Amino acid sequence: MPRITATIGHQNYKTEITTETNILIADEPKEVGGQGLGFAPRELLASSLGACTAITLKMYANRKGWNLEEAKVDVEFRWDKENLKSVMERKVELIGDLDEEQKARLLVIANSCPVHKILSNPIEISTVLE
Repeated sequence: MPRITATIGHQNYKTEITTETNILIADEPKEVGGQGLGFAPRELLASSLGACTAITLKMYANRKGWNLEEAKVDVEFRWDKENLKSVMERKVELIGDLDEEQKARLLVIANSCPVHKILSNPIEISTVLE
């Protein structure tokens, strides 16, 4: 099971995010009191969907022997205040020697990435104080 640790100290709002093998900095933009030293938390959430989509597309194309040279995934994340829901708009650009049938199949596969499935289903979050 993936586990991360997010630690914030005296420096507003710089947060060090660690796994067993990696370190990432998150921060808020300067206009809201941060220093802009890393991705904002909402950007991290959107980037998870983008990265997972790109990786899933590449893995599938590789298994099929298709010439997917590059997959670009653009994710816009916004809060729809009127309908009280999060909205992610994902745009996928496929670069390579692919026919229309392969592109259509890859679009279906984009919706099968694990993060897409996680975000498309109910999420339960529990919090305990240690």
